[in-house]
Amino acid sequence: MKAFLKWAGGKSRISEDIKKYLANGKRLVEPFVGSGAIFLTTTFEEYLLCDTNVDLINLYNNLKQSPDELISKTDEFFSSENNTESKFYEFREEFNALESQNIRKSALFVYLNKHAFNGLCRYNRNGFFNVPYGRYKSPKCPLEEMQAFSAKSKFATFKCQDFEKTFKETTKQDVIYCDPPYVPLSVTSSFTSYSKFDFNLEDQLRLARSAIASQTKGIRCVISNHDLDITRKMYEKSDIYDISVQRNIASKSSSRKKVKEIIAVF
Repeated sequence: MKAFLKWAGGKSRISEDIKKYLANGKRLVEPFVGSGAIFLTTTFEEYLLCDTNVDLINLYNNLKQSPDELISKTDEFFSSENNTESKFYEFREEFNALESQNIRKSALFVYLNKHAFNGLCRYNRNGFFNVPYGRYKSPKCPLEEMQAFSAKSKFATFKCQDFEKTFKETTKQDVIYCDPPYVPLSVTSSFTSYSKFDFNLEDQLRLARSAIASQTKGIRCVISNHDLDITRKMYEKSDIYDISVQRNIASKSSSRKKVKEIIAVF
């Protein structure tokens, strides 16, 4: 099963590597669900999938509860007439004006995801989606992928909340996988505004403390991040494994090189 959204740092390509470190459990808990790549490639009995991006979680809940209506509305946006710069900005403005629960807004989320520059999901300080037009030749509506996601969503609960609240809802029958906004490789590469709230260094430390607390309770927690001195220090109480990952979000294809990441297992 393939994720239907483009996503910075999405784990579709390395899902098999990550799955090796997820122990057996009844429920997989993801405090940073993103595109849902790990959810889609695992076979747990239940899932608790969370994120602070309210538009993302409402999209998933609408796809779970009203799949036919949402998929139909989404498909209507994918046409050559709508793949223009003027239409893109018209739809982006409408998206920012709609209430989050609105099914049309969820359909527009998918449209923007496929038509925006590099498939980025970024918001300004006012909470408005602000990624520019991507100029793709003919983006396709991910109908089959959305249908597959909807079918599997019957096993999942989707919540918009901070990761600490998600950690508090876990039990010994759970396995936690965390794919947070990464610690930047450099100051210029700092991109964490997937929701209107930045994920800063203190948040990274809060996450590490939450993982340690879960470890003491006998709950397995796995975290992905960049391979840096600071991340190795934060995760020093875990078993750390190396992995190389292809960078896909850079604007120039020549910049899309492999970067070193770590998988920390608490």
